[in-house]
Amino acid sequence: MLKGFYLTLMMGPVVAVPVPQPITDALMSVQVTTTDGQRSGFQLTFALSKKSLINTTLLPAGFFDPLVRVIIVVTVNGIPDVLMDGVITRQEITPSSVPGQSTLTITGEDLTVLMDLIDLKGFLYPELSDPLIIEILLAKYSVFGIIPLVIPSLLEDVPDVTERITQQTGTDLDFIRDLAKENAFVFYLVPGPAPGTSVAYWGPKVKIGVPQPALSMNMDADTNVESLSFSLDGQSGELDILFVLDPIAGKVEIPVPVPDISILQPPLGLVPTPKTKIKVLDGTAKLTPTRAALLGLSQTAQAGESVIGNGQLDVVHYGHVLKARGLVGVRGVGLAYDGLYYVSSVTHNIKRGEYKQSFTLSRDGLLPLTPRVLP
Repeated sequence: MLKGFYLTLMMGPVVAVPVPQPITDALMSVQVTTTDGQRSGFQLTFALSKKSLINTTLLPAGFFDPLVRVIIVVTVNGIPDVLMDGVITRQEITPSSVPGQSTLTITGEDLTVLMDLIDLKGFLYPELSDPLIIEILLAKYSVFGIIPLVIPSLLEDVPDVTERITQQTGTDLDFIRDLAKENAFVFYLVPGPAPGTSVAYWGPKVKIGVPQPALSMNMDADTNVESLSFSLDGQSGELDILFVLDPIAGKVEIPVPVPDISILQPPLGLVPTPKTKIKVLDGTAKLTPTRAALLGLSQTAQAGESVIGNGQLDVVHYGHVLKARGLVGVRGVGLAYDGLYYVSSVTHNIKRGEYKQSFTLSRDGLLPLTPRVLP
């Protein structure tokens, strides 16, 4: 492939190993998509011929069957980066009478697929906190190299067995996501840092940290993106209101607006977009104060961002792999839209001699918080 990056493809039933050279030679394109709040996915396209190893041996032998593990590693400027650790969910063959035009397309998703196979509805977890339940659930998948990173709840609520027993709803994945939502948390897998391992993060959405190298536009030789555009949606903001019982008689429902405040999600825009919608959270007065507060925080965490940016870059020119669920600086667009953004989605498109990324950025308002964006 093109100087500056190198692709490694690994496959196998449980433990993935580097694929044979004929498979690497037949690989036409790779696409990996990571989107905040969604399961990560991938798609591999291979050239196919009647006498190829894929068609005569590997495909009939089940090498590309569903639930076969796939690991995709890309090395940019000598630094390896695991883009995907997942399993195959679908295969599709497109034959053609034109020589060299037949293809095999493999589609898959990350290892959370394995957590969504068996319905364990009704399994009980008496007198256990939510973080401990998550630790127990994720321990089942350590054989696949999944390492739990479980953050304690912001407001601990351990149910008394005489009042309430936590009961699993649906599959492990359904239950993990339900508990995350109740705690105003998120859950996702981060492939790596080493091939064959993944970090299972269950905790609050984090919008702090060291920004990635800045995306530069209209800066002559410093320009490192091919396209970049922004939009502002004035109706994306929403003010949530929950009801609590009065502390004296415990009978009167009092409306309480949920503050949009989080030390882990500080504002990225100097002038936030005003909230134009009001949403009333029904049934909160029947909950315990802790559960009501967690529900309010959960709704706030899911609120959409008003400023959205979309663009594309060449990884070799950029010099790095832009990663989702992190911060990145933008400069050269103009005072209103320059500054730090949260990378909410990244799609990797890799072909022979080409590695490009499409991305989506988001933040809560206009104008940068700092007078200058570092490269």
